[in-house]
Amino acid sequence: MNVVDLNADVGESYGLMHSGIDSEIIPHVTSVNIATGFHSGDPDTIKKTVELALSYSKSIGAHPSYPDLQGFGRRKIDMDIDSIENLISYQVGALHAFSKDNLNHVKPHGALYNNAAKDMNIAEAIFKSVDFFDNTLIHVSLANSEWSKFLKSKKVKVANEGFADRSYDENGHLVARSIEGSVLHNENEIIERVIGMVKNKTVKSITGKLIQLNVDTICLHGDNKESILLAKNLRKELLSYGCEIKSLPQFIN
Repeated sequence: MNVVDLNADVGESYGLMHSGIDSEIIPHVTSVNIATGFHSGDPDTIKKTVELALSYSKSIGAHPSYPDLQGFGRRKIDMDIDSIENLISYQVGALHAFSKDNLNHVKPHGALYNNAAKDMNIAEAIFKSVDFFDNTLIHVSLANSEWSKFLKSKKVKVANEGFADRSYDENGHLVARSIEGSVLHNENEIIERVIGMVKNKTVKSITGKLIQLNVDTICLHGDNKESILLAKNLRKELLSYGCEIKSLPQFIN
């Protein structure tokens, strides 16, 4: 049987700025990635989001990023490797202060995530930071990337991630948001793609080429009512195709 985790980025409000519909997306996923203050999130939001996730018995992960509130963590920031390692430790530690032993994984956000998939110096800095903090944590990385292969060589727990509503290039990397067609909006198309990822381990690239994609977890978004409905319908369709939906700690070891 095909087993998959469904994850969502949550806790991305801070101060008077509200983002996402966490209370509506969390019931439909199995794992959550909670913002840790550098691209969004603040102490009050982190605490509330941890409590909300635990009330639904969801697996909790840290979602660290470059220090980029204005750019929502989507801009690359040139930093030395030691600084990247330190900022990961800082942010994972912040979430751990609220989640304690309920912290199960780490998934970098935005530009930091995309850069780690291509730059093994950045990937290694993230690995070192997470491994030093807690070597039992699961590393969420882009499926089939050099980053994922690097992590597997380190004999740590790795969850390969696919994206429900994002386009891929022929190398299996996410297409930049600035490019037309990088974000998908048609619900039927998205559901069909995810079913293909989970059951057939393949996805069609933006150029139409079929590429291999071995995924353990699928990232969903909870930004609006349409995305909530998509998450609900996707879960229903996966179950109807005989897929088993579990949280990361239940099958990543």
